[in-house]
Amino acid sequence: MHPTIIVGPCVIENATLLDTIAQEIVRINAAEGLDIIFKASFDKANRTSIRSFRGPGLERGLTMLADIKSRYGLRLTTDIHESYQAAPVGEVVDVLQIPAFLCRQTDLLVAAAKTGRVVNIKKAQFLSGEDMRYPVEKCREAGAKEVWLSERGTSFGYNTLVVDFRNIPIMKNWADKVIMDCTHSVQRPGSAGGKTGGDRQYIPSMALAAKAFGADGYFFEAHPEPDNALSDGPNMIELANLHSLIQQLIS
Repeated sequence: MHPTIIVGPCVIENATLLDTIAQEIVRINAAEGLDIIFKASFDKANRTSIRSFRGPGLERGLTMLADIKSRYGLRLTTDIHESYQAAPVGEVVDVLQIPAFLCRQTDLLVAAAKTGRVVNIKKAQFLSGEDMRYPVEKCREAGAKEVWLSERGTSFGYNTLVVDFRNIPIMKNWADKVIMDCTHSVQRPGSAGGKTGGDRQYIPSMALAAKAFGADGYFFEAHPEPDNALSDGPNMIELANLHSLIQQLIS
């Protein structure tokens, strides 16, 4: 059984970018017999600076995501930041992602669960793997049929994250799947002068280590030109390098 793989740009920049990445996902799916889930954010509400690019917003963003689903036949995921977004987003995407900073927000979790979609909760940088049983419980008690957890690193002093890979088997005690967020785990939050930095060269190592610890899936933010990306460029994998890494993970 192949792992669950999520791929996409950090934020919806334009339709051309979405097409470029969707086409590569379709190619990889066909070559490897996979069902990669396409991810892109319609609004990055937690950017470091108020001057940072956030995306096209809910209405336009959902229209663009629905177009990708219709034309390429891909399953979708995106993140929500407020409870009112859950219902309309749930009509378009297959997996609702809860951002790490918001993983304890009860109303947000309950709203996501009530959509009937899969809920993927990212582990907060300030919580342990054991702590994530409670967000899962909130979703299950609100009626969620399937709940995933994503490991994305833990705060280690200022502007640095480390990954405790023990969290993967620990969180499997409560989640239907545990996904390794291989790109956000190499972030250096707020380290680039009002922006988040990162060390993309460690993405393959993060993925392979997570495989050794029994991860059920992997999340990669990808971009054809990460250095020109409008959000999270330093910790995004170059699209051209994605296929070879996925081959290592599924072999």
